Amino acid sequence: MTRLTPKTLDDLSDEQQELFHRIAEGRSGVTDAKIGGPFDAWILNPATGLRLNQLGGALRFKPTIDRRYVELAILFTGQLWQAQFEWFAHEPMARDAGLPENVIQSLKVGERPNFDDEGDEAAWTFCSVLHADHKVDDATYARAVELFGESGVEDLINACGLYTLVCMTLNTFEVDLPDGATPPFPAT
Repeated sequence: MTRLTPKTLDDLSDEQQELFHRIAEGRSGVTDAKIGGPFDAWILNPATGLRLNQLGGALRFKPTIDRRYVELAILFTGQLWQAQFEWFAHEPMARDAGLPENVIQSLKVGERPNFDDEGDEAAWTFCSVLHADHKVDDATYARAVELFGESGVEDLINACGLYTLVCMTLNTFEVDLPDGATPPFPAT
């Protein structure tokens, strides 16, 4: 059960209502003042919530690298944080972006996947090193720049950073999965 206090649209300030409508537009499953995922928490502070939503949209819809690598970074981060909702939401997106099933399933259990794509391997290595060491070594950096360019490296950093924040939000507020959804990770 989520820790967020249930609200109606009337409970929201004008700024919160404006952000709610902006985020809710075009999404399914939206009810009175409830979008789901991290968005209900983001509405609590419209100034930051707006920017987080914009950053998420830019990473998902306008990355400088193939979206499969961004989704790999998101799944890697979601698994690291054992963020049920994050994995639930992004597993199908990763699949749709072309990330192979064997890579998705290895990520889900925290194992190093067997890679057929050097970009997948470079993105996984970059995320793995960045999350573990809080920086990347010269060889990891050079390989990532060679394959993705500096802007692509920035996309991977942004994905790891933003989705760490998303996972913190989801886990702290104990955001529920949709009714009937199976949790991707064992309960802790």
